[in-house]
Amino acid sequence: MTTDTAYLYWNAEWQKADGSSPWAQPEPWVTDHMATLAPRSRVLDLGAGIGRHALAFARAGHQVTALDAAEAAVAAISASAFTQGLTIDACIGAMTDLPFESGSFDHVLAWNVIYHGDETIVRRTLAEVARVLRPGGSFMATMLSARRLPVEQAKAKGREISRNTWVFEGFGDKVHPHYFCTAQELVSLLWGFETMTLFDRPHEKPGSWHWHLLAERLA
Repeated sequence: MTTDTAYLYWNAEWQKADGSSPWAQPEPWVTDHMATLAPRSRVLDLGAGIGRHALAFARAGHQVTALDAAEAAVAAISASAFTQGLTIDACIGAMTDLPFESGSFDHVLAWNVIYHGDETIVRRTLAEVARVLRPGGSFMATMLSARRLPVEQAKAKGREISRNTWVFEGFGDKVHPHYFCTAQELVSLLWGFETMTLFDRPHEKPGSWHWHLLAERLA
């Protein structure tokens, strides 16, 4: 069963998004870390959406690759990069099978991406991130916290289709599988990484708990 299907929902959303969208503004935690990277670092924005972070990395002078499974996302990034005179390699692809050589990147960002699927999808994606990231490279990501699950259950009828993986009836992209985890479960998935920072906080809405992870690729 294929569970990494949420890009179908987001492809329609990205067709409607513009510069006024909340998804157009880069996250402060991302830009703070961006400032610590070496000049012209090789950066992969995994699940880049309409490019809020890819564009920011490119404006900061880094060598940026943006990958998304949604065609509308890649088209939006390419158009914005052209308009702003930026160079971004934007491509369509699956997070479970990254079309890059091992050790290709100094930094990988996966903001609100990897939890779109079951545990098999999560494990495959993290293994791919570890493969394409050079030893000592940094990895920043968010994951859905198990603390958020009761909040979602109060909004809509849900069912667990496999371990920690839930779908919710008639509820935005959550009609597609989403993976929720505890800190211990998340760290156990991070083979090949040293966890540097891990904290849980809501995003734009009360109860929207996400794990925020910064890790380093082990040699």
